[in-house]
This record gives sequence, structure tokens and C-alpha cells, in this order.
Amino acid sequence: MAGTRQSEPSRESKERRTWLSRWLIALLAIAGLVAAVLHFGELERFAAMLRRAQPLWLVAAAALQAGTYVAVALGWTTVLRRAGSPQPLGRLLPVALVKLFADQAIPGAGMGGNVVLVDRLIALGVPRGAAVAALLVSLIGYYAAYASFAMVMLAVLWLHGHATPLLVGLVTTFLLVALAIPALALWLRARGSAPLPPRLEHIGVVRKLLGIMGEAPKRLVTDRPLILKVAAFNGLVFLADAATLAFCLCALGEPLRAGSSFIALMTASIVATLGPIPMGLGSFEATSTAMLGALGVPVEAAIAGTLLLRGFTLWLPLVPGMVLMRTRPRARRAAR
Repeated sequence: MAGTRQSEPSRESKERRTWLSRWLIALLAIAGLVAAVLHFGELERFAAMLRRAQPLWLVAAAALQAGTYVAVALGWTTVLRRAGSPQPLGRLLPVALVKLFADQAIPGAGMGGNVVLVDRLIALGVPRGAAVAALLVSLIGYYAAYASFAMVMLAVLWLHGHATPLLVGLVTTFLLVALAIPALALWLRARGSAPLPPRLEHIGVVRKLLGIMGEAPKRLVTDRPLILKVAAFNGLVFLADAATLAFCLCALGEPLRAGSSFIALMTASIVATLGPIPMGLGSFEATSTAMLGALGVPVEAAIAGTLLLRGFTLWLPLVPGMVLMRTRPRARRAAR
């Protein structure tokens, strides 16, 4: 028993040190990006471009981002309705914001948001099995849409002669990850509460997945039409993010570049997913800027457009997400 009590704090301490080191890498990456802007870009022109941004395009971008939360919530609604526990869309929209905040702010390779999602759905009166099914089907649908668009992006680059070996290797690696994560989740669901092999038991992400995946009803997680519907809603999120980047570039005076924005968004998202840096800080911005530049977008506009995109998709939603994260537990206790 003593050995167990000593090993658990040691494991938590190790995970905390790993998380802090990743944040340090993220901050260094951001510093490097800022240095690149200052060194290679014309700072005055860059600032002037941001000041002249056309507000109507930015309003349209904000509307698209609001639509992404509706799409995510619609995916959950579809699963919950099939599970016999429907929830109004308005009650699920705050959950989408809270999950985004938890994904970014809570350590655990994105597991924090998944645990919070199940907890919030249960707080709304959803049975635990249906809540876990909403999580698992959404996870499968998300990676199905993600992998499909990654292949579309690679095909477009290939047709235009821009599919370098590095990009092919990057997308191939991502496709393996996109297949492995849902497969792991389904395997954990099938195992239920059976003990894990000792080596896997020490992997925090696997241990946490095991704790919440076992109760999802098989009829839901194997329902292909349901998974396709949820994948379609997740696909709308990727398209809205790409359109948001295109609108941000238009706000800066660039012509509409839908194809370039889609390629830059997907490539940057893949790099951020595969990298160890929290939220893809620095790596997403650098990759998006590099891809836009390679596709003919001026470097100042590429940087400014990417930073505007990240403001809409990452930084602005964190504020209401943090507020909702703090207020929701009190509402739950009151409901009891």
C-alpha cells in the first residue's frame, strides 16, 4: 500500500512536469514567431493592415465561428435523441464552450474536455451511458471528418504539384493517428471494467479513457448512419474554420482565397494535432503562415490573417468558457 501511495503522487508530479515543459515549448514557439514577424516583416505595415481591417468581414467570420458551436451541439443532439435522451440545442451550446475551455486548459492530452463533456451532460439529466455514447460517437465522427478533409487537402496539393514528400509523410502519420484514437476508444469500451495490462495502466490517457468509455451502448457506437451524421456536423466545423480564415484575409484587403485557406487550415491543424505543444501555440501559426505564403499570400497578410483566425477560434471563446466552467458546478448543486 505504501508503494502505491508513493507511486501515485510521483506519477502526478511527472505528468505536471511534462505539462509545464510543453507550455514552455509553446511560449518559446510564440516568441520565435513574434521574432520572425519583427525580423522579416514590415512591422508598421503589419500594424496598419490590422487597423484597416474591414469590420463586415470580421462580423461574418464571427458568425461562422458561432455556427461551429451550433454544429458541435447538433452532433451531440443527434446522438442523444437516438439514445432516447434528447436535449434542447440551447442547453448544449454552453457545454460546447465549456468543453473547448477544458480541452485547452486542463492537462491530459485533451482528456479534460472529454471528462467535462460527460459530466455536463449528466448534470443536464442525461443517463451516463447516453452521455458516454455522445462523447464516443462524436470522437469517431470528428476524426472521420478530419481524416477525410486531410485526404482531400493532400489530393488538391497533389493535383497542383505541391504535394511534397514532407506533406505526404505528415498526412500519412496523421491518418494513422486518426485511425488509432477512435480504435483505442472502441477497444476500451469493449473491455469495460476489465483490468489493463500493467504497461498500459501507467499511461494516464488510457487509464482515464477506460474510466468513462465502458458504459456506452454498443447499438449507438456501431450505428453507421448515426456516425455519418455526426461526422457531417464535424465536417461543417472544419469548413467554417477554413472560411473564417478566408474572411479574415478578405478583411485585410486580400481577395477571397477559399482553396488556400482550406489547405493552410488543414495543414496547420494536423501539425498542431501531432505536435506536443498545448493548443498548437506557435506551431499552428507558423504552419498556417508558411502554407499561405507558399500559396501566394503576402507574408504580412498571412500572419495577420492567421492571428485573427486564432483570436476567433481559440482566445475569444476561452473567456465565456472559463466563466461557464466556474458557474456550472453551482447550478448542479442547486439542482440537487
